[in-house]
Amino acid sequence: MSSEELVLTIEKPGFKVKLHKSLLEVDLKRGVRKELEDALESNPTLRESLGLLFQSVIPLDVPLKDIESVGLDNKKRVKIAIPHRRDITIPLTPNESRRLIEKLNELIPVAKQKERERLLASLEAKKELLRERITSKKAMGEILARERE
Repeated sequence: MSSEELVLTIEKPGFKVKLHKSLLEVDLKRGVRKELEDALESNPTLRESLGLLFQSVIPLDVPLKDIESVGLDNKKRVKIAIPHRRDITIPLTPNESRRLIEKLNELIPVAKQKERERLLASLEAKKELLRERITSKKAMGEILARERE
């Protein structure tokens, strides 16, 4: 469950699609799959360890940064391609499909750019930490060399 503001919600009899600025949720409303989904969502450790196992049965929440492409399949369902996971297909009306695809295509590039910026900032922080360690080692070496003299 995301605490982010909802961008789009589509309610169907068996499921609910909730699109946030950086996350897509497809929540089931009833049945055994719903119970499995609830168990996985309430336990992050279980979700991480079993998430890949159940992803073909239960549509887990998908960060937009992880989505490769969005379009329609041959049955006119929204098809969301996610690398290293089974694709998600969502049966919607043509108007709902169009709205969801438009919003996803608008938000996915923004989420991917934010992730790139986060990774670059993390890399820069690691480089700076390494520079500081090198500088402090050089300074320690100079101090030890003077003490030996």
